[in-house]
Amino acid sequence: MPSSFELQEIKDQELTVKQLEEMRALSGSYEALFSKRAKLYKERDLKNEQLTEEDYKRFILEHYTFLKRPVIINKGAVFIGNSKKTVEAATANIHDN
Repeated sequence: MPSSFELQEIKDQELTVKQLEEMRALSGSYEALFSKRAKLYKERDLKNEQLTEEDYKRFILEHYTFLKRPVIINKGAVFIGNSKKTVEAATANIHDN
């Protein structure tokens, strides 16, 4: 039986510091959660900056577009982004009994 999920629309319901810290604990870094495809990343020319873990955290909390999406947390595992490999792994995790 598939797990039940809670959908959080981060445009309307901002990510909390606690939620971000929990995702970081599962993913291993804030950088893993950070989207370098975000429009603001390009607009601010952040690719030419030496970003630290605290910078990644601050930017993600500042604006939701800096969070790589979707983020799926299930059974203590985290799946970040929408690459085919990530979606397949998340699907297998969700349907694994």
